Amino acid sequence: MTPPADERLTGWRFLLFSVALAVGNVIALSNVPGYTVLVPYAAGSLQGVNPSFGTWATTDHMMGIVLGLPLARWFSGRFGDHRTYAVAFVAYALFSFACATSETIWFFVPMRFLLGLAGGIILPLGQALMLNEISEDRRVYGVAWWGVLSMAPFTLGVFMGGFWAEYVSWRMLFYSNILLGLPIAALVAALFYGRPNRRKILRFDTIGFILITVVLVGVQTILNQGNDFDWFGSPILGAVLIAVIVALPAFVVWELGERNPVLDIRLFRHRNYAVGVFCSIAGFLVIQGTLSVFVGQLQTLLGYTSSLAGVVYLTMAVFAAPFVSIIHLMVRHVDLRYFAMVNFIGFAVTLTWLGEYDKVASFDQITTPMLFFGFFLATFFAPPAAIAVQGLAGAKLIRAAEELAMLRTAFGAYGITSQAVVQFRRAPVHQLGMADHLGGREYPSLDVLGALTRKLQDLGLSEAVSNAQIARLMRQQALLLGLDDAFYFGALVFVFLSGIIWLARAPSRPARKPALADFEAEELME
Repeated sequence: MTPPADERLTGWRFLLFSVALAVGNVIALSNVPGYTVLVPYAAGSLQGVNPSFGTWATTDHMMGIVLGLPLARWFSGRFGDHRTYAVAFVAYALFSFACATSETIWFFVPMRFLLGLAGGIILPLGQALMLNEISEDRRVYGVAWWGVLSMAPFTLGVFMGGFWAEYVSWRMLFYSNILLGLPIAALVAALFYGRPNRRKILRFDTIGFILITVVLVGVQTILNQGNDFDWFGSPILGAVLIAVIVALPAFVVWELGERNPVLDIRLFRHRNYAVGVFCSIAGFLVIQGTLSVFVGQLQTLLGYTSSLAGVVYLTMAVFAAPFVSIIHLMVRHVDLRYFAMVNFIGFAVTLTWLGEYDKVASFDQITTPMLFFGFFLATFFAPPAAIAVQGLAGAKLIRAAEELAMLRTAFGAYGITSQAVVQFRRAPVHQLGMADHLGGREYPSLDVLGALTRKLQDLGLSEAVSNAQIARLMRQQALLLGLDDAFYFGALVFVFLSGIIWLARAPSRPARKPALADFEAEELME
């Protein structure tokens, strides 16, 4: 509910409030990309598990954010935006403490999920609180500022995570949530103390929420653990698959008959919504997966320190920060399909560029394409999202934007593991191909491995050590080529999307003045 003008925060109170919400938004978002650079450190501390196990904490955290979004809507209606926001940040601090003190992966991952659940409540409420305190003629600047903050996790978040891991401790990422989160909760509660709130109690779709939880978390569990536990050769993953197969059609049937569904499937009857959502979630699957897999491989495969890997990602802000603040204004004056197509083709070219490195690349070589990656990342979210909500208004517009944010975040989590699967599956193929090619199996006159083995033995290495060294080098090169295949896969997806976007109808330019619902929807889409 928008408060009267005389009740809004002004002066230094509004300044404090704005800073608190900005920091809170960055904290809640940065725990996804900020943790990805910590995975090798966290995996080593949590009983020395495989780094792929550490990735579970990223994907499950994102699933928590997805499921927190519908809870935010219900809690805010029942208890008010500012009360729910303050309590959610207190919960965020408590779960951060649990993550920081975890000793095993089996305790750490559930706490990360709960941390994401609190974050999923914080994010939309912070946006709503900000817009409610801004006058109508200045709300466009609030959206622009929030857009800039949305880029911070991919750039500043990764850098800070790498800094903490290398120079302090990976657990400091979570302790910083406590040091900043509790003061934010106290400040918001104090600033809004005594302000009345109009309660809007809606029936919560409990059955739908349970079913979508089974579907989303079940699919994520299969993707998380498939490589490590032989996919459906594992009885546990087989049982999870059966649960997903049963829950998915039950969820669709239930939601079609529900008056207040947790996910309004009926929105997909709108052609532009279906096309826009598909392009947005498929594109973000590639983007989030590529960024997460690449930052890990920079450390484990290319030998970068965590702080240097963070600097690589920080360079994306050079183009991303200025463009993301104005992109929502630019897209109002062009055919969004052209804008989206150019963005998708740009991503395809950039990913192909990154995939061309078939040897260990230097910092300068990698940062150049990452600059362009940042530009296309900043201009990615708005066009397909605006296409998706074209023709919708009021509460339906905000609901559509919220569901788009839910699905995009869920598929971003799927992208982290699916891109890792591409690399994992392609690496043995490349390794076998190199062994056949260089070992003289394809061309008997070309036996480079034999010559290299003899040269190493001449230097004093035993045959076993020589073979081990050659195998290690081939494995490294095969993983690098597998990473290239993940980039190429992403490039093909974006080429495909550049054609799919034209299935949408040409958007009409709205003649009316943007309402509060439009701004709230824009922030959710960012």
